[in-house]
Amino acid sequence: MKYFDVIVVGGGAAGFFAAINLAELNPKLSVAILEKNKEGLQKVKISGGGRCNVTHAEFIPSELVTHYPRGEKELLGPFHSFMTGDTIEWFEKRGVTLKIEEDGRMFPESDSSQTIIDCFLSQSKKVGVEIFYKQSLVKVEKEQDLFTLATQDSHFNCEKLLVATGSSVKTWKLLETLGHTIIPPVPSLFTFNIKDARINSIPGVVANNVEVHILDSNLFSEGPLLATHWGLSAPAVLKLSAFGALELANRDYKFKIEINFIRQSLEETIDHLKEFKLQLAKKLVHKQSLFDLPKRLWKQLVLAAGINEDEKWADLTKVQMENLSEQLTRAQFQVDGKSTFKEEFVTAGGVDLKEINFKTFESKIVENLYLAGEVINVDAITGGFNFQNAWTGGFLAAKAMSQ
Repeated sequence: MKYFDVIVVGGGAAGFFAAINLAELNPKLSVAILEKNKEGLQKVKISGGGRCNVTHAEFIPSELVTHYPRGEKELLGPFHSFMTGDTIEWFEKRGVTLKIEEDGRMFPESDSSQTIIDCFLSQSKKVGVEIFYKQSLVKVEKEQDLFTLATQDSHFNCEKLLVATGSSVKTWKLLETLGHTIIPPVPSLFTFNIKDARINSIPGVVANNVEVHILDSNLFSEGPLLATHWGLSAPAVLKLSAFGALELANRDYKFKIEINFIRQSLEETIDHLKEFKLQLAKKLVHKQSLFDLPKRLWKQLVLAAGINEDEKWADLTKVQMENLSEQLTRAQFQVDGKSTFKEEFVTAGGVDLKEINFKTFESKIVENLYLAGEVINVDAITGGFNFQNAWTGGFLAAKAMSQ
């Protein structure tokens, strides 16, 4: 039986961050991390295409929380205590400089997630955090003031316990045995599977500024849209998949979307098309893309409006003009299924937020049990926001446990 003052279950972003901060805040405490895999920080390694999207350049708490479909209300207080600026400063003090990209995402200047991993491993060593790999938790009990943890081949005791295992069904079951309520998990952050000639024939094409609406719902988003071999991706779709995670699971991922490719009304667009008809009378409609649309996308929408490749603007009928306007502003697509967005699998679900004290990230059900990261029912859209939740929860739990 190995004893530690504090044990962190889960060697991911939240777990390492909490353990390091805890050992720095109170060097007298013995701290250990139990990680089920042969190495930790797996999600850090693959995040941002191997560059690690550490956080997002959003410095106002009330703005930052709007990127969390679940956890918006609960994270406002924590973000006033530890948020983006604190994250940047934390890494800089430990020799890792972050940079801001045009879309607000923040990465290490090295463009390598290994920089973050090396930082965590060297800091852990420096402050004396013990890391036990290949330790999968199979049982957790609390008797009086002591937690007893059983892994497949070892036993551990501790006075304070932080669970930071991410989206783990096995861990959620163990937390249920301690009295916690688990919100059933459903996928978040996924791309839409669509079989449609308008987009399947132009993979790689990006429309920079579109509006996407899920029909028969109030779910709506805007931003870049990417055509792929299997359907649609990029922020406009990923935002919808996060904010609509529960609704879309209920629909079994079969639903219709409507896209406004040019963010204008149908009527405005018809007026514009009439002007183009006069200005470009002798030119072929499909040859020159308008409204800043990519050429290949414009051509597909023109064909879908029933306009042949050899038709000139002057020859367009009223019906063809209306059809083209529909394709540009109200194009409907049938979604039939989803695909995981790269390797960045995120789930909506986890420990019920009502059972957590968000000043400290301590359980309201079990004293001295703390929860941080995606093990709780918090998730965000893509862009570094899920990591910021991990850093904030990890830091505030560490601060509380250090006292």
